[in-house]
Amino acid sequence: IPGAQARALGGDLRIEGGSRVVPANSQEPNILMRAQGVATAEGLRQARELGFVSGLAKSATGGAAYNMTLGFRRGVPEILVTSNLQGLGLNLPPPLNKPADTVLALRYENALTRESAAAPRLSDQLSVELGRVASIVYIRDISGTEPRVVRGGIAVGLAAGESAPLPEQGVQANVNLAAVNIDAWEDALSAAAGTQTAAPLRPVAGAGSAAQGYLPTVMAVRARELTVEGRKLNNVVVGGSRDGLNWRANVDATELNGYVEYRQPAGAGSGRLYARLARLAIGASAAREVEALLDEQPAGIPALDIAVEDFELRGKKLGRLEIDAVNRGAGTVAREGGVREWRLNKLSLAMPEGVFSATGNWAAIDAQAAPVAARPGARPLIERRRTVMNFKLDIQDAGLMLARFGMKDVIRRGKGRMEGQVAWQGSPLTLDYPSMAGSFLVNVENGQFLKADPGLAKLLGVLSLQSLPRRLSLDFRDVFTEGFSFDFVRGDVTIQQGVAATNNLQMKGVNAAVLMEGRADLARETQDIKVVVVPEINAGTASLVASMINPVIGVTSFLAQLFLRQPLIRAATQEFHIDGTWSDPRITKIDRRAAAGEARTETPPARTN
Repeated sequence: IPGAQARALGGDLRIEGGSRVVPANSQEPNILMRAQGVATAEGLRQARELGFVSGLAKSATGGAAYNMTLGFRRGVPEILVTSNLQGLGLNLPPPLNKPADTVLALRYENALTRESAAAPRLSDQLSVELGRVASIVYIRDISGTEPRVVRGGIAVGLAAGESAPLPEQGVQANVNLAAVNIDAWEDALSAAAGTQTAAPLRPVAGAGSAAQGYLPTVMAVRARELTVEGRKLNNVVVGGSRDGLNWRANVDATELNGYVEYRQPAGAGSGRLYARLARLAIGASAAREVEALLDEQPAGIPALDIAVEDFELRGKKLGRLEIDAVNRGAGTVAREGGVREWRLNKLSLAMPEGVFSATGNWAAIDAQAAPVAARPGARPLIERRRTVMNFKLDIQDAGLMLARFGMKDVIRRGKGRMEGQVAWQGSPLTLDYPSMAGSFLVNVENGQFLKADPGLAKLLGVLSLQSLPRRLSLDFRDVFTEGFSFDFVRGDVTIQQGVAATNNLQMKGVNAAVLMEGRADLARETQDIKVVVVPEINAGTASLVASMINPVIGVTSFLAQLFLRQPLIRAATQEFHIDGTWSDPRITKIDRRAAAGEARTETPPARTN
């Protein structure tokens, strides 16, 4: 062909070359063609025979000139393509985002290896160089029906200035970038592959081992910022390896340090994450990103087996963390029945001041084992999910524990426990007070309430009785002014739609006991509480007040029994009503004699014969 013109890939093409006679043992091809042309983004998109390159062109605009050489040796095509890509815009994640007028040198080549000249098994070398951005080299066995990677090397970023590492076996990757967004690349590569479920970074079950062979088996990653699964990590250094669908890595970053194993999803499974970390810190912004990810992709959350020696959440150090959770997705439901859920088998936070442990689940509200198929064209239903958590908190020092959570000088000392069950609509990381429901028991001993102001401590400020001294006629103002010292605080609390209620809360101090019943709105930070202060008159009072009030009886019935046994206590007992907001509670003293008179007036007289 002395000179031919054609149209290909959306642009003009000029071709010359043909067959030629070469010596039997020559390394030269016996057919050699040269071409010059222009490829456009639209032309590449329409050339579906180019496979992944055609899909990648969905993120391209414009067009660029190229040179190509095509040769044949032993019946195998050898291709060399070069271009400066000027005129072609790339809307891909960094470092492959490029304006159309920018020059980015491209060289693509695949050719038989020297060993294939006379060897019975054929092998080739496939290499890609993209300026100083990336370089890739694969040695492949092409004697079968599908090329199989024998070994390879990948260099991206600053490492691309060096030759791509080529190990004796496997594929070694060296990545050094200012910023790496794994999520963005998975979206881009998924779109290029024509599916949202089989991204090249996450092969699904059934994908051939030949396709997975292009992925790294050993990798070294350095990045000032790495985004993965909605989380941003800073100053990241990763050294890892891959065996099939299993990834193993040692990770060091500003936010975490330790060993991680990740099994990619396969079939209907959702994958598994195993981690043993020395430290893990999740900031406020990262926590919001994780919450958004949970709300959007509950089916894709992997099973978790995580232990962290030093865990920090939103700037608060929470001690040692352990998580064991599984995702009962659609595949598990189909095999075993039941509903789709994310099941928390174990959650533990261990601190010197106490230990928090919990189990629970996160499942769709009104979920069914066999979901009803949607009508064709119908909009997908928004699946509302509910978190249920059974918890227990063993407290060694309540004051220090509250200080750890940012509520310093609210309580001094205090040892005991809280346990029960709570539930709310939304993800496990987002407490939704308006929808919260449940019940729990409080039992804390040997502590003292102090001045309380910030956050939830405002409610503790109400309970501390620091607003009552000027309304008390008994001579134990100092007990409340400095903070109520208690032998115990205990009671049962129920929650319905974010409103916590109790009818048997007791606080026993040195000179008095305090009994409470009422409600507190956790979302609006308001309360409606009846407070009864019972003075310590004698040992009989102490024994009565020290007994646990049955929630079935409640404070009112308990007091009635107490006054029958100890009538002298009635005159000294004082009662208050607390309402308003936590930050500005309104205290009203109740005249017990007037209230008793009204009760007698409203009571109909007994009939006599």
